Amino acid sequence: KKKKKNLGFWHDHPKVPRAGTLPLRSSRNPFEEVSGLEEEEAGELGSLPNGTSCRRRATLEKLAGLAPFRLGWAPGRRAGSPGDGQSRSFLGRVLVPGIRRSSADFGLLARLHGTRAHGDEEAAGEAARRLAFLRLGRGSKPQRASLAERVVPAGEAAPEPPPKVPEPPKMKEPLSVLEILSLIQQRELARADEHILELEAEELAPSGGGAPGPPKAEGAGGGRRARDVALLYEALQRELWALVRETLAGPGPGACAGAGAVAQLGQVLVQEEAADGRRGPGAARKLRARWAEAVARAARERLEAAAPGAPGGLAGQLEALRARLLEDMAVVRGRLAPAYPAGLGAFGVYLRGYHGALAEWLGASARRRLPLADRYALLHWHNQVYPREVLGLVDMAALENGELGPLLSPGTLRGLEDECVTDVKAQTRAALLRVLQEDEEHWGSLEDQHSSLAQDVCELLEEHTERAPRISQEFGERMAHCCLGGLAEFLQSFQQRVERFHENPGVREMLPDTYISKTIALVNCGPPLRALAERLARVGPPESEPAREASASALDHVTRLCHRVVADLLFQELQPHFNKLMRRKWLSSPEALDGIVGTLGAQALALRRMQDEPYQALVAELHRRALVEYVRPLLRGRLRCSSARTRSRVAGRLREDAAQLQRLFRRLESQALWLDAVVPHLAEVLQLEDTPSIQVEVGVLVRDYPDIRRKHVAALLDIRGLRNTAARQEILAVARDLELSEEGALSPPRDRAFFADIPVPRPSFCLSFPLFLGRLPLSRLARPSLACLPRPRPPSLVRPRARR
Repeated sequence: KKKKKNLGFWHDHPKVPRAGTLPLRSSRNPFEEVSGLEEEEAGELGSLPNGTSCRRRATLEKLAGLAPFRLGWAPGRRAGSPGDGQSRSFLGRVLVPGIRRSSADFGLLARLHGTRAHGDEEAAGEAARRLAFLRLGRGSKPQRASLAERVVPAGEAAPEPPPKVPEPPKMKEPLSVLEILSLIQQRELARADEHILELEAEELAPSGGGAPGPPKAEGAGGGRRARDVALLYEALQRELWALVRETLAGPGPGACAGAGAVAQLGQVLVQEEAADGRRGPGAARKLRARWAEAVARAARERLEAAAPGAPGGLAGQLEALRARLLEDMAVVRGRLAPAYPAGLGAFGVYLRGYHGALAEWLGASARRRLPLADRYALLHWHNQVYPREVLGLVDMAALENGELGPLLSPGTLRGLEDECVTDVKAQTRAALLRVLQEDEEHWGSLEDQHSSLAQDVCELLEEHTERAPRISQEFGERMAHCCLGGLAEFLQSFQQRVERFHENPGVREMLPDTYISKTIALVNCGPPLRALAERLARVGPPESEPAREASASALDHVTRLCHRVVADLLFQELQPHFNKLMRRKWLSSPEALDGIVGTLGAQALALRRMQDEPYQALVAELHRRALVEYVRPLLRGRLRCSSARTRSRVAGRLREDAAQLQRLFRRLESQALWLDAVVPHLAEVLQLEDTPSIQVEVGVLVRDYPDIRRKHVAALLDIRGLRNTAARQEILAVARDLELSEEGALSPPRDRAFFADIPVPRPSFCLSFPLFLGRLPLSRLARPSLACLPRPRPPSLVRPRARR
């Protein structure tokens, strides 16, 4: 009973907190409350109403069981205040939290928690049992009348309560170094940085006058505070840069889950940038620049992790880098950059970090001795893939300092291009000669094999000429010039080997069909190689023109040589038919011309295997040579027209043969249309009777065929039997005048020459009457057959006839 009364008095005492109501974080010092309670027990309280003494004391273990103390700064207590000397020990620092705990207490706290962990658990259990007992013994709280009910009589209105006085704002308690470190470890980075800045401000603030300085301990207390700040900043930066690495890894295992941590990182950067303005240039920590460096390191790690495991050599590694770049930049654009404050330009920082890391990787690769294919892949990825497929998908306006620099320096790119050109020149020269030698081995065989020489050459060169322009226009021009030079050298060697092939006597012993087939295969190499040379010359620089001309000259020589060989073989077979022309039987029988047309038509099937360009040239040459061989016996004087009837028959036959030959070569797709009129013009000269008409026809003939000469016209007049000297001179004067007017003109090209390939006998002359008047009898001069005689030899060469 006495115990119950004592407990009730303890419950009602105004200085003693009731059980279960002590706050967890009290602004008052509980140790001072306990001390005041002891003094009042000694003075004011005396004894309890039942006469018993009330001198009970609250021990530290019991108070610690009732409520945990918050360690930190207490208002009203300063360093150097009375009683500060009593808090020098660790126990005093724990119970009297007037000084912020520094890093020197970390080890003591660890030892305390380690040795008293079991004792604290027992004290906490005892406190819990005591609180339960006090609640049971106290009973229910009695209802008391308020002060207003006691003073105001019943029935009257109670006065209004006095206005509440606003409580003074509670001062924010600074955290200890250990608590700040705990915040960093829990990734509450922005809050931890705020407390670090406060701790740094306490270190930098003056201790005398003005703002209160930090508590100074004996000895090296100021140096300890500076070390605490430095250690906290190191821990903070470790967490910040680890956060940068984790956020780039994506939402996978080990990655940061949300954007809240990134937002805290951005807030720390903003806070530190503002603090750098207060610190000054010499003391600025420059966390924003270190953040950019951390982003670059993380990007380098990401790229290095993606490249080594990619298959396919350097090209596969570059493709893996492209995929990793696109993946990470998508994460930055979608998740990370929006979480940062807008003023930091986070997207530009990440882009520059990846760009710099990629530049380092490519520079290291370029310094190695790479094969030709890897150099092509590196140059193409640098010049085309990265700008188009990576930077092309990025908003370059997000960069603060303009455009990004080049991944590789111009000198490095030029060196890679020079190495490519050198390797291509060496490789193509050896490869082209090897292909030519392999193909030449089949030229002398009797088997009709398809030649792939031109296709192999084009594939070897186009592999480089098609890849280089896709890298850059300048590099494409250099590569085209290099390949064109190699092609010109190859074609000159090809020309020499074709000449040796046709000069070989054993080759000519082949069957004509086999020989023609081999020759056609060589001719077919010309068009694709010619087209390749023209294309390379168009792409290459102006210095490529000599190489193009050399290539064209070699191909023209090969084509003409092969055409001449084919034409010679064909006209050897046609020569018996041409020998039957311009004879008396020819006037009455078309047998000779039918043989010519039939043979040419049969050989046309073999000639069709030739490609279009050389085929057209060959058919045009056959057309020209056929007409030359047709006109040759006519101008040689095999046939003489002694009457107008004979001239009409010969002219008609010439027109019929010309029409038949024209139909043949139309069927063979000859483009030499200028040859169609030569035989009809000759027929007109033979058939016309009046001199002016003959003059006009000769003028047309000379105009259309500039290589005709007076000897050809004179031979034609002899065939038609024109003996009139005046008429002959008038007609020949037309040819002479045209010859004189064209003396300064160039001779027609070889493919337009016709009469130049037709030799005629020396022109005849007409004897003047006084010359032989005393030497020949007049009866002989009267004979028409002696009116025109061959021109005599010079006198020095004529031997006098011996007299008998």
